[in-house]
Amino acid sequence: MENNYLIIILNLINFILYGIDKYKAKHNLWRISEKTLLTLSVLAGVGGILGMEIFHHKTREKKFYLANLIGIALTIYLVKN
Repeated sequence: MENNYLIIILNLINFILYGIDKYKAKHNLWRISEKTLLTLSVLAGVGGILGMEIFHHKTREKKFYLANLIGIALTIYLVKN
């Protein structure tokens, strides 16, 4: 059960980070590193995919889709076990 709460929190953080990075990109501010977004996406892919689609951010970069798909698979695995 603790895993489920952790998964939800990580996905919310990932979603919010995509939104923050999009905002910063539009306003020429310091950006969140791709390494950070990719790492969190591997751990929390649902939040990453939602962030990409809702904020229209990083949608042209295939590595972000791949990282988020891995994250979704990991999430499914963790929820089932």
